[in-house]
Amino acid sequence: MPVEFLGAVPTVFPVLAAQSPFHNRGMTDNVNADPAELAKFSELAHRWWDLDSEFRPLHEINPLRLEWIEGIAPISQRKVLDIGCGGGILADSMARKGADVLGIDLASKALKVAKLHALEAETKGVKYREISAEALAAEQPGSFDVVTCMEMLEHVPEPASIVQACATLVKPGGWVFFSTINRNLKSFMLAIVGAEYVLGMLPRGTHEYAKLIRPSELAAHCRAAGLDLRHTRGMEHNPLTRRYWLSGDTSVNYMFATQKPASATGSQA
Repeated sequence: MPVEFLGAVPTVFPVLAAQSPFHNRGMTDNVNADPAELAKFSELAHRWWDLDSEFRPLHEINPLRLEWIEGIAPISQRKVLDIGCGGGILADSMARKGADVLGIDLASKALKVAKLHALEAETKGVKYREISAEALAAEQPGSFDVVTCMEMLEHVPEPASIVQACATLVKPGGWVFFSTINRNLKSFMLAIVGAEYVLGMLPRGTHEYAKLIRPSELAAHCRAAGLDLRHTRGMEHNPLTRRYWLSGDTSVNYMFATQKPASATGSQA
């Protein structure tokens, strides 16, 4: 949920964990999923493509993050995986850029919305599956040129497990993109106090401070999984102009671009 302050006015563009966080507070039947979180996003499923809904900010930032991804790893004619795809906002846009996209999630209703939208919009090159990242990694290791995992890691009990699954799924030489929220006083005041308790733009309890992830921690997970960190960017917002931009400020929302070595070997291969 990207947030920023403009003077004394808290400015927030909540995205409710922009992709559906199908891995959350606990393990259920050996799947890294929280039934309560799945139910929450299922209730919101019909609003994924409503530009006036809770997901409006996600629609507004999507071109920005897609441009950043493409500037690093062109996706046309590439096999791309979107982990935690939700209603398909990012997956659909990548398919429209010419990628062969698979979106995965465990929120059944959100996946139905994604499939319906692709049908109505006549989007070619995108498919959806109800499967966890870990299960797909065991099934299709080294199968994707690009893997995206956006606005999800801060909701999982074991982010290192997701990072490892991403590393397993991507081909040697391929790219993995993450976005999440930093853990510090500023992010606590903006992403939790400001957004959830002051402005009421998100339900209280959407984010847990302890589960926010410092860049150093995510970098360590990436190294352990055999991914090399290549690029880092922060995301900011001006609520008066409704302008979003990328910057070097990673104090609240940030993105990682990581790459699997071309000669990758080991547990992630």
